[in-house]
Amino acid sequence: MPEESPLIKSLRAAVDAAPDDVPLRLHLAQLLLEAGFSQEAISQVAAALQREPGNAEAQALIARAVAPPVTAPATAPPAPAPVEAPAPAPAPAEAPAEASRYDWKQAEDELSDVIPPRFVETEETAGTAGEKSPPLSAHGDDDPAGSGAWEVETAGLSLADVGGMEQVKERLEAAFLAPMRNPELRKLYGKSLRGGLLMYGPPGCGKTYIARAVAGELGARFMTVSITDVLDMWIGNSERNLRELFETARRNAPCVVFLDELDALGAKRSQIRHSGLRTTVNQLLTELDGVDSHANEGLFVLAATNHPWDVDPALRRPGRLDRTVLVLPPDEPARESILRHHLKDRPIARIDLRKLVKRTDGFSGADLRHLCESAAERALMDSVRTGRARMIETDDLLGALAQLRPSTGPWFNSARSVAQFANEGGQYDELLAYLKKKRML
Repeated sequence: MPEESPLIKSLRAAVDAAPDDVPLRLHLAQLLLEAGFSQEAISQVAAALQREPGNAEAQALIARAVAPPVTAPATAPPAPAPVEAPAPAPAPAEAPAEASRYDWKQAEDELSDVIPPRFVETEETAGTAGEKSPPLSAHGDDDPAGSGAWEVETAGLSLADVGGMEQVKERLEAAFLAPMRNPELRKLYGKSLRGGLLMYGPPGCGKTYIARAVAGELGARFMTVSITDVLDMWIGNSERNLRELFETARRNAPCVVFLDELDALGAKRSQIRHSGLRTTVNQLLTELDGVDSHANEGLFVLAATNHPWDVDPALRRPGRLDRTVLVLPPDEPARESILRHHLKDRPIARIDLRKLVKRTDGFSGADLRHLCESAAERALMDSVRTGRARMIETDDLLGALAQLRPSTGPWFNSARSVAQFANEGGQYDELLAYLKKKRML
C-alpha cells in the first residue's frame, strides 16, 4: 500500500473546504494518481466532471487512471524512468497500434458506478456528493408541508415530430439548439447554456407540445409547471415551491422548465391586489436570474401564455424571458400532419386530406382533433342506426366541418387591438405582419 504524503493530506483538506474548486480537485487527483491511489483519483476526477462535464484536463486524467497497462516484450529490459515523468514501457514491435489504443468501452464500464449518466438521473443519483443541497423528498424535514417532489420527465419527442411551423423551429434552433450542438462555437462566441423564451399565441396551437420537443431535441429532462403547482394558501409556501422547483431543475441540468399560463403565474404586479401574489412574482424573477451568474447554466426556461400583454414586463427583461416566439395556428403541412395523427387509429377510407387542409385555415391543433372526433361520432351514430358498421369517409369530416368554427377567432379579435395600439418596442410586429397577411386589419 503506497504511503500518503503530507501534501496530499493538505490538498484533501483544502478540497473538503472548497468542494467546487475544480482546478484544486484535479491537482489532488493528479498527485493521487502519481502516488498509486488510482481509485481515489478516479473519485476526485468524477466529482470534478460532475461540476464541469467538458473539462479536458479531467478527461485526460480519467484516461490515464483507467487505461489498461501496457506491457513490454519479454526480452526487453525495463526502461529507466526520467526525473520529470515516468516513461511508458515500449509496446511489442508487431502490434504497436493495438497496445497504444485507448479502450473507451473498458473505461465506461469501470466508471459506470462512479459517474452517473448526466442526462438520465434516478432518485439515488440526483443528489451526488459535493452538491450544495440534497434532493427533495416527498415527506419529512425537507418537505414539511408534504407537497411532494417535483416530477422530472424524460421527453420522448423531437422537433421532427412537430409538423410544419418552420419559423418557430428556426427561432428555437437559434435560441437553444444550435449552441448546444456546437460547443466549440458556443465558447468562441461566448454563448451561455442558459436562457428563457416566451411562446405566445392563440390557445390549442401546440405550445406545450413544442416545449416537450425542445427538451427531447436537447436530450434534456423536462418539468412542466402550472399555477396550481405553485400557489399555496399559506404565506411563504408559494415562494418556497418556486425555489424548490428551480433547485430540482438545476440538479437535473440540462433541464427544460416549462411554465404554462405565465400570465397567471407572473401577472403584472401593478394589477395584483394580493401581496402574496406579488411576492410570488418577485420570487420567480429571482429564480430566473439565478443565485449567481452560473447557477442557471444548463437550465432552459420556456414559458407559454395566451395573453402576453398581461405578463409582468420585468419577466421579459434581457437575461430572463428575453426572447419571444409567436406560435400561430398550424400551417398547411402542420394541419396535414395533425389530421393524419388523429385519424391513423380510426377506421377510415377514401379521406381527401388536401381538401380538408384547404378548408381548415385558422384552425388550431385542438380544433383539428375535435373535427376528427366529431367525424368519428357521425360515422358511429350512422352505424348504430343502420346496424352495419362502416368506415369514416371524407363526407363525415366535411359534414362535421360545416358545424365548426375556428376557436382562434376570439383571440385574434383581442390581440388585434393590442398589436395596433400597444406595440411598444415592436414586440408584436410578428403578430401585426400575420394579421395583415390574413387581412384581419
